[in-house]
Amino acid sequence: QVQLVESGGGLVQAGGSLRLSCVASGRTFSSYTMGWFRQAPGKEREFVAIISWSGGRTYYADSVKGRFTISRDNAKNTVYLQMNSLFPEDTAVYYCTADSTWTIHVKDIDYWGKGTLVTVSS
Repeated sequence: QVQLVESGGGLVQAGGSLRLSCVASGRTFSSYTMGWFRQAPGKEREFVAIISWSGGRTYYADSVKGRFTISRDNAKNTVYLQMNSLFPEDTAVYYCTADSTWTIHVKDIDYWGKGTLVTVSS
């Protein structure tokens, strides 16, 4: 079992930056693919970024590539999402995820955090 707790959400102006953190509990954190998904008001939940257990492999949604960076610190059981050059369309609840496979499909994710709200003003 894995529990995930996000933090770092808040209100930021367009063009600004924000860093999200996710702390995982459990003895096997380092063996999971970790990720971030998001859900904007009135829209379906969507993939943002994932990172392999070693941190050596990452994959990003086209909408955030070049602006967002995912990283992890297994010693601290923590995964991060550095978000730069934010747009109003980035406004969403951001969810931390953990999965035993390399997947970007919402329906296949094993574990979800409760989410943290990011609001980008225009």
